[in-house]
Amino acid sequence: MVEKRQAKETEKSETEDASTSERTLQLETGTLSREEVEAILNALPVDVTFVDKGDTVKYFNKVGKRIFVRTKAVIGRKVQQCHPQKSVHVVNKILESFKAGKKDVAEFWIREGNRLVHIRYFAVRDKGGKYLGTMEVTQDITDIKKIDGEKRLLDWEG
Repeated sequence: MVEKRQAKETEKSETEDASTSERTLQLETGTLSREEVEAILNALPVDVTFVDKGDTVKYFNKVGKRIFVRTKAVIGRKVQQCHPQKSVHVVNKILESFKAGKKDVAEFWIREGNRLVHIRYFAVRDKGGKYLGTMEVTQDITDIKKIDGEKRLLDWEG
């Protein structure tokens, strides 16, 4: 009887461990749950979109107010279909230079009404340098450009 109970407890413990490991992501510098990863990405003060090595949109974060609106309909689309036709040739040049290992960053800034928007594309590579895709990071830098002087941690008023 005791052996059956111990076997059931061991089985239950192994099932819980497997269930927990499926919900956590072991990274080089720590461990995060799926919920924490998603919350962190959505808390970033930037819009992030990831396009895989085949130029397919795979992910975007859900920040409060996106600069360029995204719907789930873009997931699975070729990134070229997400840009105005007049700029697709430039998108292709950026992707080709990333894939060839010639460049790792491309950045632009544009005016959207009275706001200044910084758009950066980053080649995403594995530890061996193999191209995995491209990350687009877009940020409204209007208020950042106005920063002057210093505001230190000890100046924070909670």
